[in-house]
Amino acid sequence: MATQAHVSTLLLRNVPLFSVLPEAQLGLLTSLVSRKSYPRNSTVIAAGDMTDSLYVIISGRLKVMMGDDEGREVILAILNPNEFFGEMGLLDDSPRSASVVALESCELFTLSKRDFKKCLEDNFELSMAVMRGLVRRLREADKKIGSLALMDVYGRVARLLLEMSESVDGQKVVIKKLAKQDIAKMIGASREMVSRVMKDLQTGGYIEIRGSSIFLRENILALD
Repeated sequence: MATQAHVSTLLLRNVPLFSVLPEAQLGLLTSLVSRKSYPRNSTVIAAGDMTDSLYVIISGRLKVMMGDDEGREVILAILNPNEFFGEMGLLDDSPRSASVVALESCELFTLSKRDFKKCLEDNFELSMAVMRGLVRRLREADKKIGSLALMDVYGRVARLLLEMSESVDGQKVVIKKLAKQDIAKMIGASREMVSRVMKDLQTGGYIEIRGSSIFLRENILALD
């Protein structure tokens, strides 16, 4: 169950998507945007739902996923703070194409469909920011399709780890590690295969696991 809190101009200014808005429009937006919190494992939107809002992540991580009647699931993307979702259905008036579930406790901004479209009409830079987000997702989808078609499981795991990594003191590190089951759902492999590949990568000196972090060695680039 989501809980709602007050939204300030300063908080909106710190969100890249809204930072392009002029001060007057940003002030108006504080009365239109809702701030909500969701517990871990809660479903924020479900595939097939009618599209009614744009969501912007303040904190926490979420997964975008699709499933079938037999319980099989695929994870399309992991969303992090400052990213947004739900805009596609607002633009083409279609139902939600995928579900979004909280991987951890998270806080989100929500903006209604009517107010979102009004903001796009009133601000060219905001429209461009949304378009850039759509293009980025299309490129990521193209890359994922290519990986599934052209790479073996080792290459797919290596690429995913590289995409999830952050630069820490000049080294690439996956700080917020995903469960092996979630990795399997993202790369189209079994959990057992992912476990075997992770063990082989560690034995081969491609990665080093310290606590909950995965440190990537430079030679992992050869697998990507």
